[in-house]
Amino acid sequence: MSKDLEAGGFATKDYQDPPPAPLIDADEFTQWSFYRAIIAEFVATLLFLYVTVLTVIGYSNQSDIKNGGQICGGVGILGIAWAFGGMIFVLVYCTAGISGGHINPAVTFGLFLARKVSLVRAVLYMAAQCLGAICGCALVKSFQKAHYSEYGGGANSLADGYSTGTGLAAEIIGTFVLVYTVFSATDPKRNARDSHVPVLAPLPIGFAVFMVHLATIPITGTGINPARSFGAAVIFNKDKPWDDQWIFWVGPFIGAAIAAIYHQIILRAGAVKALGSFRSSTSV
Repeated sequence: MSKDLEAGGFATKDYQDPPPAPLIDADEFTQWSFYRAIIAEFVATLLFLYVTVLTVIGYSNQSDIKNGGQICGGVGILGIAWAFGGMIFVLVYCTAGISGGHINPAVTFGLFLARKVSLVRAVLYMAAQCLGAICGCALVKSFQKAHYSEYGGGANSLADGYSTGTGLAAEIIGTFVLVYTVFSATDPKRNARDSHVPVLAPLPIGFAVFMVHLATIPITGTGINPARSFGAAVIFNKDKPWDDQWIFWVGPFIGAAIAAIYHQIILRAGAVKALGSFRSSTSV
């Protein structure tokens, strides 16, 4: 049982690491909360793609001088970055208590590697996220029939002048920033230790998405979310986004894996704890 402790004049709490999620948990299939979480991931990703891709196409149209737009018209790259970061803030806030608010296969993959979710939940979350992304982009296409294909459908692809290695590195580093922020903002040990400091976890996560978009929109259009890239590619269905699609899966998954290893093994000293536990068991 946890109890309050005095530290530096503030009340803090005892903390014990929660047990790791089982690889396969058959009991999840009997719980309504499991299916509710999958639905929440589907709806959240649908809304995320709907708002953000619609923002991208709207900006492209408003800044297209050939069609009567203005060079500085629309929300600009800053506004696009805010749309992505702001929607993640809103949707993580809304769904965190239901599904954890992943809204991103890379985030789900990182949490799976850290044993925060089971394999079954991770796979079904990813499927729901990809399906939600496809439906969100389909809604955008139905509302923006006149401009959807003309302005690229919000699909991710490597920009001209950048090598494949540069694009892949941008996706790896960008996803690392995001998933590392997710681990840090939702770390229960940190929440227990710093319980006197109110932290709204969706806020730093949304800001991480915002900052990464500012940096990498000119390179890849910023994926850092395989579902976002996949959904847009499916509905737009042109060669370039499909040719580059692997970048937006391999890069985010590598970035998520590095973030999980860095946070769990190095910062949380997971390797040291495992070694200490092994030494204790062998000395008995």
